[in-house]
Amino acid sequence: MNRGLVLSLVQLRGACQQLRALSCRSAWGAQWRPGHTSAHPLCPVLLYPQLWPKDRPSSVALPQCRHLATKEETKRKKKKIPLIRGEVEIRQKMTIEELARAMGKDIDHIYEALLYTDIDLNSLEPDSILYEDHIKMIVQKSGMKYKSAKLKEEKERKNTDAFCCPCRPPADPAVLSPRPPVVTILGHVDHGKTTLLDSLRKSQVASMEAGGITQHIGAFLVHMPSGEKITFLDTPGHAAFSAMRARGTNVTDIVILVVAAEDGVMQQTIESIQHAKNAGVPLILAINKCDKPEADPERVKKELLAHDVVCEEFGGDVQAVNISALKGENLMVLAEATVALAEMLELKADATGLVEGTVIESRKDRGKGALTTAIIQRGTLRKGCVLVAGKTWAKVRFMFDENGKAVDAAPPGIPVEIMGWKDVPSAGDEILEVESEQRAHEVIDWRNYVEQQEKLKKDMEVIEAKQKEHRMEYEQKQQKLAHLTWRQRKAVLYKASKHTMFQRPTERREVDENTLSVIVKGDVDGSVEAILNILDTYDCEDECKLDIVHFGMGAISENDLSLAEAFNGVIYGFSVDANQSVKKLADKKGIKIKLHNIIYKLIDDLKEELNSRLPPAMVETTIGEASVLDTFSVTVGKNKVPVAGCRVQKGLLDRKMKFKLIRKGDVIWKGSLSSLKHHKDDAQVIKAGMDCGLSLDKNLEFNIGDDIICYEETEVQQTTSWDPGF
Repeated sequence: MNRGLVLSLVQLRGACQQLRALSCRSAWGAQWRPGHTSAHPLCPVLLYPQLWPKDRPSSVALPQCRHLATKEETKRKKKKIPLIRGEVEIRQKMTIEELARAMGKDIDHIYEALLYTDIDLNSLEPDSILYEDHIKMIVQKSGMKYKSAKLKEEKERKNTDAFCCPCRPPADPAVLSPRPPVVTILGHVDHGKTTLLDSLRKSQVASMEAGGITQHIGAFLVHMPSGEKITFLDTPGHAAFSAMRARGTNVTDIVILVVAAEDGVMQQTIESIQHAKNAGVPLILAINKCDKPEADPERVKKELLAHDVVCEEFGGDVQAVNISALKGENLMVLAEATVALAEMLELKADATGLVEGTVIESRKDRGKGALTTAIIQRGTLRKGCVLVAGKTWAKVRFMFDENGKAVDAAPPGIPVEIMGWKDVPSAGDEILEVESEQRAHEVIDWRNYVEQQEKLKKDMEVIEAKQKEHRMEYEQKQQKLAHLTWRQRKAVLYKASKHTMFQRPTERREVDENTLSVIVKGDVDGSVEAILNILDTYDCEDECKLDIVHFGMGAISENDLSLAEAFNGVIYGFSVDANQSVKKLADKKGIKIKLHNIIYKLIDDLKEELNSRLPPAMVETTIGEASVLDTFSVTVGKNKVPVAGCRVQKGLLDRKMKFKLIRKGDVIWKGSLSSLKHHKDDAQVIKAGMDCGLSLDKNLEFNIGDDIICYEETEVQQTTSWDPGF
């Protein structure tokens, strides 16, 4: 309550007392009436002795008020009956709504109590959290007492998650059986990784890839002529797919590093080496395109020495094989080297017990629903198995190999596509088999609970940081106003916040900014992840804000159109399509749908869209320059107008164009000419070498030596300064 209001209430109370006194006096009349008792809460007869009748008999006792008899009695009553105020049970953290309920007040009462605190009221909602110091202050300001509520000891929730080794018992060495090695092919983009795999499995994978580059991980089982099986993972070499390459090395046993003999070591080659080292996976070097005349395999081996990749001929342990993936040269030598290394590693697995594996890729299929490509690492996957991965689960309905053929079982080391997921898990998630669907629900509930607790913890950290920031701002503001009186301080604060005083927090809206809202849809989880990783590098918010409204897998739907319409956004589809009804609806609503099969073309398109959102820049093109040789003035009506005698040094002066006056390097004026004359005749254009007289549309004095510049302004489309890194 402010001081002015308190003073007003005191004055009002005094006036009431005087009125009561007059009414009591008139009630007494001119004669004393024994036994008078006042019906007023504050009887002025007792407070003002001058109101007592002068003619009252001495035998008559002083009047008694049933509310306030004497000061002594009042003191006794105060001692006997202490002042009782309401007690509020408080906790260390309470929302505004909870505190209002505990105090028996409405939410507006809490807002009023917070007016002169360091809390930013604009950011408060009924579910905003208040801390103990502010809670105590609000209760005290409301004339109440507080007491700490007894903390209910929350029972620690039992961990019901599913675990792999070492929580699951290790496999008995007696039941271990050999398994196919999992080999990942890594290297720079367009160095021939997919062509190599294509030659090994005698298919046309590379020709089917958009743009001839791999857009997501492919997992294949290759049967060698000698009878051995090798599981190959083909990862993208493009810079955008770094996370996919890292995921490939985490589930692999051997890495084949493909380097083009004519290009040598490139950026993604170095990154692939680092991924292999981080995973502790042995390398085999495949120097590709050795059939080209400019090929130099020895240079490649020497360049790799700088990255701690030492070939056997230099005393290291890395096998190097010169190949031509396109012509099929030396591919069997590479395969034999891979089999030999796998035998040295003695790769074995337990094909019994509960299944363990890793999601390599995931996607949505219109007919089959959520699908995952997975590598089984332990146990044998069969139809009917109940699996959990991330925060979703599946009861396996069907399994398919890389050719789309249905299979009944998948032992360790075998890639398989799994159908039956309730939702799409993320690529890289661990797959674990559980005993029943009920157990799967328990695992998912626990994982959701853990995620919720982590999110709550992060939110609290953000809230505390915001409150600390607001406290500092409040203290700085108070320091600036410390020299003012309380009335002046209140006036300043009122002026600063009057435009938001009558708005509730939910009604306050930020000023509209230049924003590009995008919706990203992809064919598989890894592709969407790669695009989002690129968009995370966007650092030009001052030019145009980039807002990712929604992302997901599958074809573009009407829900995506609804989001794009609501946010005035653009839909980007990667290796997906939109049916005719969706396209027609998009055309009708004016929503842009941009479909791409190559990632760098999608990013280029996005940059063009960002450029279109930027305001045009004005560019000045100089048409002519003139120097002031003399100054004089002419009389026009009653006014004297300064005139400059000039000579055109370069180009020409065109009266229709814009001009600027430059003095000692500084621009003094910009505008148009009011007159341009050659001798005594009006002129539209003065060419180089000619003399002229000119006056400006503003009354400015000229100095000899000033420069007059004639220029033209043109609008030029700005381009974003964002560099996605490729």
